[in-house]
Amino acid sequence: MKTSLDLKTPFDFNNQVVLVTGGTRGIGLAITQSFLEGGAQVVVCGRKNPEQPITGGGREAVFIAADVRDAEQVNQLAAQIRERFQRLDVVINNAGGSPPSDSATASPRFTESIVRLNLLAPFYVSQAAYPLMHAQESGGLIINIASVSAVRPSPFTTMYGAAKAGLISMTKSLAIEWAPKIRVNTIIVGLINTEESAPHYGGEEGVKKIAATIPSGRFGTPEDVAGMCVFLASPLATFVNGTALEVHGGLEVPRYLEGAMYEKSKKQA
Repeated sequence: MKTSLDLKTPFDFNNQVVLVTGGTRGIGLAITQSFLEGGAQVVVCGRKNPEQPITGGGREAVFIAADVRDAEQVNQLAAQIRERFQRLDVVINNAGGSPPSDSATASPRFTESIVRLNLLAPFYVSQAAYPLMHAQESGGLIINIASVSAVRPSPFTTMYGAAKAGLISMTKSLAIEWAPKIRVNTIIVGLINTEESAPHYGGEEGVKKIAATIPSGRFGTPEDVAGMCVFLASPLATFVNGTALEVHGGLEVPRYLEGAMYEKSKKQA
């Protein structure tokens, strides 16, 4: 039985193929670049070509146009990966998101589009990846990117939070159904500072105010999430399956701790 681990090269992804949905910007871009740096062949997909090639570690990501909300396009994406690489080792279901909306007036079309992107699309991609991964001796890994909106109230993004909660449930079920060949995990992501943060939260001043409510004192970075993806894909995490790992800096200070008691404890610390 193996009793030790070579910690010198735990993140060597040479000869591995990684698919990152929505991997051309924000969190997805950081994930893509991290795996490129680790030596992987990375495929990214999206509806629009990236403005410039995505590179890292002397490698360039392969872009394949695909709308992951469309099951047929997802199947075509998987077929192209099979034809080009003959394998698929890691899938990161990163594509997602939602603009704010009033739950009382949100249209059926809008609501369905949010659920389709944040819940159905990861399922379609996972289904399409299954035959390739299951046929490989080494199996595979699927990482679903969820959100703290799944585990706390999510006003004005109600269906986004509901879809992400469903994604966590889907993860746990697939992890059992597809074990031991395929591991399936979720990362519950907190507030991450991307190019969309300042406009969404009322400018840099808004970002600072919100950051003050996070116990770690800052927003996360896309690299924080990428690092967890790399960890899950590494030999350090081979027994991690069906979990929801939280990357949120402590989430947020409970409202009942706001004010004098919390401020006093912070000063004493």
